[in-house]
Amino acid sequence: MIGQDKMNKPGKRARIGVSGIVAPLCLALGLSACAQFSNEDILTFDGFYFRTDVDLFERKVRDHFRVEVRNPQQSLAGAREAGRHQAIRHCIEQFGTSAIEWVSGPDVEDAELIFDNDKLVFEGYCRP
Repeated sequence: MIGQDKMNKPGKRARIGVSGIVAPLCLALGLSACAQFSNEDILTFDGFYFRTDVDLFERKVRDHFRVEVRNPQQSLAGAREAGRHQAIRHCIEQFGTSAIEWVSGPDVEDAELIFDNDKLVFEGYCRP
């Protein structure tokens, strides 16, 4: 037994420090939490995800906006609601209200909807 490592003696266990257990556990827990949050942040409308953009007609006049909804062919009903959601979000963030006066909005007949380069386009004003 002379010259043998203490770890090789029968009946002795190797000790793993607390950090050897806690660090991998925290890493696994953190990675699983990231996956959960990223899926929850994605809103779908009529079962589809729509990418939307808000543009201002003038930088100084933040109440007049334009919403573009990409890939509306997935679901026209879903694209309408995605555009409405983005417009309401913009007005709440900028003015604290969800009231919108639509120039061309999601509630018009299908024939009156405006499309620009395969994007559904809405225009409106935030009204406090």
